[in-house]
Amino acid sequence: MIAAASPIQRPREAKLLVIDAHGTLLHAPRRCLPNLLRSGDLVVANDAATLPASLAGIHVESGAPIEVRLAQRRSLASDDVSEFGAIVFGEGDYRTPTERRPLPPPLAGGDMLRLGPLRATVQRTLGHPRLVALRFEGSSLAIWRGIALHGRPIQYAYVPTPLALWDVWTRIAAVPTAFEPPSAGFVLDWHLIGELRARRIAFATLTHAAGISSTGDAALDALLPFDEPYHISRRTADAIARTRGRGGRVIAAGTTVVRALEAAAGDHGVARAGAGVARQRIDARTRLRVVDALLTGTHEPGTSHHALLGAFATGESLQSADHELEDHGYRTHEFGDSMLIERGSGTRARRTSPLTHDACTSNMRIVA
Repeated sequence: MIAAASPIQRPREAKLLVIDAHGTLLHAPRRCLPNLLRSGDLVVANDAATLPASLAGIHVESGAPIEVRLAQRRSLASDDVSEFGAIVFGEGDYRTPTERRPLPPPLAGGDMLRLGPLRATVQRTLGHPRLVALRFEGSSLAIWRGIALHGRPIQYAYVPTPLALWDVWTRIAAVPTAFEPPSAGFVLDWHLIGELRARRIAFATLTHAAGISSTGDAALDALLPFDEPYHISRRTADAIARTRGRGGRVIAAGTTVVRALEAAAGDHGVARAGAGVARQRIDARTRLRVVDALLTGTHEPGTSHHALLGAFATGESLQSADHELEDHGYRTHEFGDSMLIERGSGTRARRTSPLTHDACTSNMRIVA
């Protein structure tokens, strides 16, 4: 697949690959998403705004330059910002691919890091030379201020120009809690949400601290995704219960939404309201209890995001989809194209719900 190199959230030409419940593949313009959903469905999106979680600084003991990428926190409480899990790189910045970034100087408990106006202490390493627990000095207000003034959005080399914070905020962004953008939500704007509602498709949100997608280190990437806190409002939990009760589908806009809803799932497939931490790893062995379909970006095989797709479709269907994405020039990463995957058997069959033929769906093509 082609890396999406421009920070444009909703390009007119964006593509959507659909895997339906029978494993049939369908190519469509992404703007046709509402045509592919049904009256009575519920779309749930992550409203987390993205933190400027990349902090350049100095390892005080050695004087060496470093980059700290905040990657994990215990809760979403606004005053719980003194301790973070973080990934530390040596000299350089996003212009160098992460797999080529040098290690930081050897880190140990008690080491001091100077990160612009912030000061942090390494509490301990977490089983990898790059992965540490940090504790910031000062009040929660001072820490928030330091992150806001000094931090930059986490960025990768495939986007050549520096990202601004507004590049990584979705249109529904609320409280800044994500370390990287919940980028499946880039599809959404208020016009599309209005179109969903006009079609009697409900919309709701939750908040999930979306984590880092890649470190460039195979051993560290194998630990992803980290444990991530979330909060589900009573309003969203009630909307899920109503949707399930009337036979509608719950459509997760993003892998973080899947993690949160399945972590909060009760015995009857209804997500409980309240705060929690998503600790599970979702893959082909997972029995989904809440989510019926997933709107997501395009993901490369071998990543934790791609493994999560196995909970929705068979390995054979995903392999076919990977070939289609490659053959048709789909763009990957956070500003790339999208997929819509229905949970189902994965066996190849004709669609059971024919599409409406209008000006939008006339551009769709079912893969033979």
